[in-house]
Amino acid sequence: MKKLSLFLFVCCTAAWLNACLEANNAYKLIAPGIWRGVLTLEPPVFSTTDKDSVMIIYDQFKPGELPFNFEVKYTTPDDFYIEFINGSERIKCDSIRFGRDRTTARDTYNFYFPEYQSYIHAEVRGAGMQGYFCVTTKDNYRIPFVADAAKNYRFTSLKVPPAKDISGKWATLFGVEGDDPEKAVAEFQQEGNRLTGTFRTETGDYRFLEGTVQGNKFWMSAFDGSHAFLFSGKIVGDTLQGEFKSGKGKPSLWTSWKDANFDLGAADTLTRLVAGKSLAFNLTTPDGRALKYPGPEFDNKISIVTIMGTWCPNCRDEQIFLRDFLKENPDLAQEIKVVSVSFERHKDVAAANAQLAQYRKVMDIRHDIVYGGTASKNEAAALFPVLSKVMAFPTMMIIDKKGQIRQVHTGFDGPATSKYAAFKAEFAALINSMR
Repeated sequence: MKKLSLFLFVCCTAAWLNACLEANNAYKLIAPGIWRGVLTLEPPVFSTTDKDSVMIIYDQFKPGELPFNFEVKYTTPDDFYIEFINGSERIKCDSIRFGRDRTTARDTYNFYFPEYQSYIHAEVRGAGMQGYFCVTTKDNYRIPFVADAAKNYRFTSLKVPPAKDISGKWATLFGVEGDDPEKAVAEFQQEGNRLTGTFRTETGDYRFLEGTVQGNKFWMSAFDGSHAFLFSGKIVGDTLQGEFKSGKGKPSLWTSWKDANFDLGAADTLTRLVAGKSLAFNLTTPDGRALKYPGPEFDNKISIVTIMGTWCPNCRDEQIFLRDFLKENPDLAQEIKVVSVSFERHKDVAAANAQLAQYRKVMDIRHDIVYGGTASKNEAAALFPVLSKVMAFPTMMIIDKKGQIRQVHTGFDGPATSKYAAFKAEFAALINSMR
């Protein structure tokens, strides 16, 4: 198995691990192939169901359960990794610690997501697992987890004829139970009972969702090691009515309808520049190097400054985009200086810097990532008074060689959305225009 770094060992509650796990070189291997995992969230507060055919579907899953799939893959008879599956996305997890629980005498595994400082703790019971999902940067954040081998369905294996094909774009409002609903656009692709897609908002997207349509009901979920998203919905005439739950958070209601004129605000218009203010910062990299703007490292460079957090999947998508853009354009990369200023859940600066160094290593990122403060939009806005506000993680500023901010891009439409290809082309065009 690949060894866990010292940082992760400390971050993921080493004392607890040592108390519960003892080294076991003769451990029983986990069954290869597709597994079906379930996170048990709290039951829904708002009901989007009725007493009809859903009952037979609930023989396979229950309200408040968030199912997802993963595949165990072996590279040698004694070495494996896991891929978590959401639609067309596969997330590789190869930071794995194994042992034997002294209290139960069962083989026990921890599957780590080092970029998010989270893990799944699971006891193996033959063709099953039981444990919990833990986020170490949140207080007492654990969600019960179970999994079964050789189950390749997500919500249900049933194939009740769908009442409607809901493929396409839908105008959407989240939080309709409150006074200030949020605009969104649902993008769905339906093939028979299988449903994939995402929701786009002005601050980012809900990444790769996957689920099923059964009769006039549908369900979608995503688990990526950071966020656990669960959507349930019902087809009501020409509208969709649903409920959304994120991890242990409170559920909210949403509604969708078809409207060709409905759209979100353009990402480069949502955050304004403040007259009379200039971009300036003086920060320190995790290895102790001073990084100052304006400064010599930025002279005669196209500068890209992003506001992010390692806990944020949309930020991860943006970091991957920037990493790949620089790799794919090596000549152009010589003229660009990228700095990501990260606002972390860690209150201890040393722990935050250790996480940034680990994140950079795991993600194979070559540009600087520096600590800006705790995970707060207000704190980010205070560091960057040149911006009218910070309404989203991530927010990206693109600055030309003369120091003029040419664009402020709010949020990120990642690879799960219909806007990603256009964004890539527009970004490349803007950068080339500033050379």
